[in-house]
Amino acid sequence: MVQKPSIPKGTRDFSPAEMSRRNYIFDTIREVFRLYGFKQIETPAMENLSTLMGKYGEEGDKLLFKILNSGDFLSKADHSLIAAGDCVHLTPQLCEKGLRYDLTVPFARYVVQHRNDIQFPFKRFQIQPVWRADRPQKGRYREFYQCDADIIGSDSLVNEIELLQLIDEVFSRLKINITIKLNNRKVLAGIAELIGAPEKIVDITVAIDKIDKIGIENVNAELRERGLSEESINILQPILAIDGTIEQRIEKLSDILQNSEIGALGVKELQEVVAGVEALGLRATLDLDVSLARGLNYYTGTIIEVKAQDVQIGSITGGGRYDNLTGVFGLPNVSGVGISFGADRIYDVLNALDLYPAETTSATTIMFTNFGAVETAVAMKMIKQLRAAGISAEIYPETAKMKKQMGYADALNIPFVAIVGENEIAENKLMLKEMSTGSQQLLSIEETINRLK
Repeated sequence: MVQKPSIPKGTRDFSPAEMSRRNYIFDTIREVFRLYGFKQIETPAMENLSTLMGKYGEEGDKLLFKILNSGDFLSKADHSLIAAGDCVHLTPQLCEKGLRYDLTVPFARYVVQHRNDIQFPFKRFQIQPVWRADRPQKGRYREFYQCDADIIGSDSLVNEIELLQLIDEVFSRLKINITIKLNNRKVLAGIAELIGAPEKIVDITVAIDKIDKIGIENVNAELRERGLSEESINILQPILAIDGTIEQRIEKLSDILQNSEIGALGVKELQEVVAGVEALGLRATLDLDVSLARGLNYYTGTIIEVKAQDVQIGSITGGGRYDNLTGVFGLPNVSGVGISFGADRIYDVLNALDLYPAETTSATTIMFTNFGAVETAVAMKMIKQLRAAGISAEIYPETAKMKKQMGYADALNIPFVAIVGENEIAENKLMLKEMSTGSQQLLSIEETINRLK
């Protein structure tokens, strides 16, 4: 029986046209990263599980793809654990490696391993795929690309201001209207103190981070399940409902947390970042969201999340300040801050809004027709000149009817077709046809180059 071909749920194939669009996104982001002084690195798809585990919280650990050891992976396993079905304790014996969940933790590992080769503060960017064993749904994939930029080795809030400017620049170039949501992990710690549950900071942040997805009532139910008292939950409600302009909400938050040292520090950091960004000007909408936690344990200061205004989809960029991440790898007291662009969600947003430039739909600028060996030889020489001038060009590989050749160019959205027949050869020229209008010009190769550049 012939097996029907398929791919795992949550993964996708991309056609040449789709790849042209994706590369438009990657190239735009990469160009802005370099504009802001970031240098590119890459890390392996696989990391040791010891590197990944415990860095993403309880829920994150469950979403790690674990890789079975090669060979007879059962030979060194405790067979009593197999018989008992004890997956928790059995997994470390069967799996030493896992697919990376994000690019931040591998980056922290990279920094520690290469600390003697790095000039601090170190500004890196990285564009690579990551994998999460998540439930596939619209805008959520098991394999997707992240485009990260991080600054490590500096605790200055200038870095946050720079990253917010960078985010604004990227989405301005992509013509996507965005809202940048801000919070601070110290603010969340202050709130936990205020409601009398400082030891429950992780439980609180994991729960309230879901408000947009499940609503306040379901969040309250989860908080009860996580052991918070009704009194604490009641104190929390007006805090989560703070309204007004971003400046007004920060001011209200300042009053609420004035007796919490860590909470007041978080508010001060928010004020400095917001003031710094607004002084430089921002095309995006800036917003304060006290429920924003992003559910990750490693954030210690500023938290950033970006939403598209015109498409209903999850966050398309996120990040924040992490002071303790390199410490678990043996390099303490190194502060970092970073952001990650979700390229696949950005792709979906651009598709939904049809915001791609026309030139991204085709990899070829001009196609030459094929009328036979003599004409092909002349055309190939012209193509070489065009390519030398940086113009993408190709020739239809077979002698075929003009209708078929033109249909091929039209199907691939090739904007120009060059016709080289007996008459054109006699004049050492080509007939340039613009496909969108049908207009034709008899041009020399030099004139063609000037026309197309």
